Amino acid sequence: MITQSHHAETFRSSPATSTPISPEKVAALLASEWQLFTKSTKGSAVESARALKSLPLGVTSSFQHWDPYPISIVSAKGAWMRDVDGRELLDLSMGFGAMLAGHLNPVVVEEAKAALDTGMLFVTPSPSSTDAAERICRRFGIDQVRFTNSGTESTMYAVRVARSASGKSDIVKVEGGYHGSYDPFVVSAKPKVESAGDADFPTPVADSNLVAGKVFVVPYNNADSLAAIFEKHSSTIACFIVEPVLENIGIILPDAGYLERVRELCDQYGIILIFDEVKTGLTAGHQGAAQRLGVRPDLITLAKSIGGGLTLAAFGGKKKYMDYISNGKMAHFGTFNGNPLAMAGVRAVDKICNAETLAAAEALNRQALERISEIIDEYQLPAHTVGFGVKGCITWSTAPVRNYRDYKATDFAVAELSWLWSLNRGIITPPGLDEQWLISLAHGQREIDILVEDFRSFAAALRG
Repeated sequence: MITQSHHAETFRSSPATSTPISPEKVAALLASEWQLFTKSTKGSAVESARALKSLPLGVTSSFQHWDPYPISIVSAKGAWMRDVDGRELLDLSMGFGAMLAGHLNPVVVEEAKAALDTGMLFVTPSPSSTDAAERICRRFGIDQVRFTNSGTESTMYAVRVARSASGKSDIVKVEGGYHGSYDPFVVSAKPKVESAGDADFPTPVADSNLVAGKVFVVPYNNADSLAAIFEKHSSTIACFIVEPVLENIGIILPDAGYLERVRELCDQYGIILIFDEVKTGLTAGHQGAAQRLGVRPDLITLAKSIGGGLTLAAFGGKKKYMDYISNGKMAHFGTFNGNPLAMAGVRAVDKICNAETLAAAEALNRQALERISEIIDEYQLPAHTVGFGVKGCITWSTAPVRNYRDYKATDFAVAELSWLWSLNRGIITPPGLDEQWLISLAHGQREIDILVEDFRSFAAALRG
């Protein structure tokens, strides 16, 4: 296997040689696997038809939908879920990190029950919210934090802080980067390449229903493009928001030195740097991605992994920026912010997601990545493995994927088949073509073996 120049705290392994996969083989397997799906999930089909009457697309969040219908889940515990057809499914999605502790983790349940004994909502200051804020600040190395209820809220408010502190309004984001559904963040989240212009200086692509303001779009891992945008427009740019490791399009790793250069450029041009750690957070390690990768942003956004499965998000960072909330220049409101149940999630996660437990989960993830890399090599598949913390994925390309345009050049037909193959055999990963798994505290050696052997059976079918 050969490796590329990516950040030392991340994982990528590519085969030295590979042979193509027959498109006809992929098409035939896809047809048979979709037949198997509809045969095995009649209960989900009925539930989807019912849901369509009261829910647009029959789902509560649009990403949950796929054709002909999604799987409907009735219960979950540990690393496993049960669907309406009674099938046991190994959950390797884990809510993109929200279930890092595992479904119904006993410590989370215990803390939540204790919180319910004291009240459900105060809408006043409370020792429980102060305690949670202290835990978050200490763990993530930030000065101050405010709680919200979703990642979208946190990224939106972080940008408002940056605009208030800088007195400027424009935003820079990465092509292919996703930061929630606030209008500016949907710009070029997954644009059509034919509409996106030059790869080094992408054209911002926005739907007609967005009122985004001025948004500049740059390729990930291209500091020169960022420098050129900053040099030309720094007088109007408030912030650069970026996931330190992109996790909206599989997993795309930062090149060695890229994030350090981003930090230097933001300092040079007076641009506030926001790290969106809604998806990385504790899945990157016990102190998050920023500290693990060695680059300190000005502001950070958090969600998912910090709450143990309870509804919780946060934004925070350096006091000189958070002071713009204190001095009244920017208001931050929310009736449910800091509610006792969510604060119980912070306490629970702070107890159980420590350096040792997360290192153990990461070791299992690394084992899976290495064993799958060996299978890729054995079957000469045009694919490679990528990992960061407790997350991993298989990218259907022989070349490293360093940005959105590289991602768009991967083999989406095989990616769809890989996802569907696993789903039909009791393994659920996020819907779509972004094959990304998560090893939680509830996963063990048995679950890793299931993941690896499932991929081996898929590789054999591709070459059969």
